[in-house]
Amino acid sequence: MSAFLPLFPLQLVAFPGEQLNLHIFEPRYKQLIKDCEEQSITFGIPAFIEGRIQEYGTELELVKIEKRYADGQLDIRTEGIAVFLVEEFFSRAPGKLYSGANIKRFPLEMDKDIILSQKIIEKIEVLYQTMKIDKPIPSVSEFTTFSVAHHVGFSIQQEYELLCIPSEQDRQEYMLQHLNQLVPIVQEMEELRKRVQMNGHFKNIIPPNV
Repeated sequence: MSAFLPLFPLQLVAFPGEQLNLHIFEPRYKQLIKDCEEQSITFGIPAFIEGRIQEYGTELELVKIEKRYADGQLDIRTEGIAVFLVEEFFSRAPGKLYSGANIKRFPLEMDKDIILSQKIIEKIEVLYQTMKIDKPIPSVSEFTTFSVAHHVGFSIQQEYELLCIPSEQDRQEYMLQHLNQLVPIVQEMEELRKRVQMNGHFKNIIPPNV
């Protein structure tokens, strides 16, 4: 069943469950957030990639207006709640400054494979160790692909492709395949960095016992 949703296109991919902080300064989006606050409505962020609005996006709810500025700008906290498909786009919602769309919402399929979760977490641990990244990694019980999607080296196009996959287990397969390709490249680049750094230094190399 279709529904109307105000839109806030951005050059990013938001995910269900993500807590997204935004600074609002354009008049059209000040109006959008005012409507969300006063009418208890939600809004959608469709990704804006390569100069066009994508078909899929994430519906968000306004959690809190963190700060109001004298000129009307706002700092807000939001949370992703659903994935939607744009069926008909309107550059302006009726009587509004902001855009909108008739959309179709999709149920979130979050039934994960525990073994795949463990494999992905192990790959992320290797990636972070290699790159010397100090970032918490969710446990197997807490893990979802959406919870780490911004932190595994995806391009914005890959993040969008992940959002479009309806099944969590299929999203896990997509993420694991990406990490299986990325981690060896990162390891090789780290070894190259070390070799370049050692160039000209005295080398303490243990010869083979032959």
